[in-house]
Amino acid sequence: MISIPSTIPFSSLSVPMPWLLRPRTGGDTLSLMAGHGRSCAIEVKRLVKAYGDNRVICGIDLEIRPGELLVLVGPSGCGKSTLLRCIAGLEGITSGDLFIDGRRANDVLPRDRDLAMVFQSYALYPHMTVAQNMAFSLTVRKMGKAEIESRVKGAAERLGLTELLGRLPKQLSGGQRQRVAVGRAIVRQPRGFLFDEPLSNLDASLRGQMRVQLKKLHSELGVTMVYVTHDQVEAMTLADRIAIIEGGHVRQVGTPEEIYERPSSRFVAGFIGSPPMNFFDGTMDPFGAVVRGNGFEVAISPRFASGEARRVTVGIRPTGLVPASGPAAVDAIVQVVERLGWESYVHVLVGDVEAVAQVESQAAAGLAPDSRVGFDVAPASVHLFDDRGEALRR
Repeated sequence: MISIPSTIPFSSLSVPMPWLLRPRTGGDTLSLMAGHGRSCAIEVKRLVKAYGDNRVICGIDLEIRPGELLVLVGPSGCGKSTLLRCIAGLEGITSGDLFIDGRRANDVLPRDRDLAMVFQSYALYPHMTVAQNMAFSLTVRKMGKAEIESRVKGAAERLGLTELLGRLPKQLSGGQRQRVAVGRAIVRQPRGFLFDEPLSNLDASLRGQMRVQLKKLHSELGVTMVYVTHDQVEAMTLADRIAIIEGGHVRQVGTPEEIYERPSSRFVAGFIGSPPMNFFDGTMDPFGAVVRGNGFEVAISPRFASGEARRVTVGIRPTGLVPASGPAAVDAIVQVVERLGWESYVHVLVGDVEAVAQVESQAAAGLAPDSRVGFDVAPASVHLFDDRGEALRR
């Protein structure tokens, strides 16, 4: 039997009441619960969020499809968490519109949006057991005890928490606490989940484990999820689609493969990929067959031909630099070799530009600092960007 009190005195709580339990004090009460059990579609149109004269979100348009896992990724301060909080109802919208299943939700109270949020901080009540934390919102809503127990038990089994239901948060590891926070959201059976950097407090090993669990969870539940992170590895491994955000603007939306293989700008190309893409400034010949620069001469598709020489930036991912056995497209001087088992990162200097090649360790076996090395580059591996940083399309 799961120990869940029939009532929980609010006077005993040592942390603020969760946002999802905020009492109704006005505003629209859009009946989003009517579609309980379905995934929801979320859309923002020309959404602006400003604090005084400081615009944090600058007119974003974004569609989140029912049942998909969309990841909002970008550097710190780009506005991704603010956008998520606007969707949740924790931040007011300065202008523009938010739609949930086609209904305008700007003024709908957070509790009426049928969205469950998982925060970066676990936000667990320290004096409550795992079971009580997971059941809290259901208890306050005066749901029947049998139904509460059923939901808590089901979520605990799904997340591997069954043996921990009687423990207090202080008796749990960081990964276990985060699973409790996810379980607390699951028991509500919402039509959408909002995750605000939920793994950033975990070490690398636990982050890897939780990524797998969250991916499985999305596959099992089939519910709309919006996930915020600054970690491009999380974005690439979790997402059905990724929205890259910079300076309050959405720079590109697409599948992980689309964004990795066809970045829309130098910013996107440099942000997605680990190690990041290498960039070299050079001049493209009038016939569009080659780009030359300090320490390199790489062949490109003739479809780039413009009839005149032009300055461009060449982008080559570390895997696109292949050690050459003869004449090389890129001449470099080795600085450091990081040996990681079956692969190695070879840090080199090309002209006056630092770059990284990701090669099999066998190919890097004879390389040492200050030695010279040449690389071949396949034309299909070359990305080109204009002087504004926008991608030139083949």
